[in-house]
Amino acid sequence: MLQVKVCLQPCTVYVNGVILDEPYLSEKAFGECDIELPYQVPDNRVFVMGDHRSVSIDSRSSSVGCIADEYIIGKVILRLWPWECIGIV
Repeated sequence: MLQVKVCLQPCTVYVNGVILDEPYLSEKAFGECDIELPYQVPDNRVFVMGDHRSVSIDSRSSSVGCIADEYIIGKVILRLWPWECIGIV
């Protein structure tokens, strides 16, 4: 299983030491975060963050945490954004 460590430096997300490219963000913001960083994502869990970071309550909050694989029931079949990548996935 892939080991993922998330680190949030001033508004920059690192996954396993590599900066996460996030061209879809209009602004970078730290937002609400009450977990200890860097954070080791548990096996069979997904670390999620909203794209409006300054107001999103997501895996950075202990009240939400990571999402168990079993609760992810959707499947991506079509990408609409960014426009230059629109199409079937």
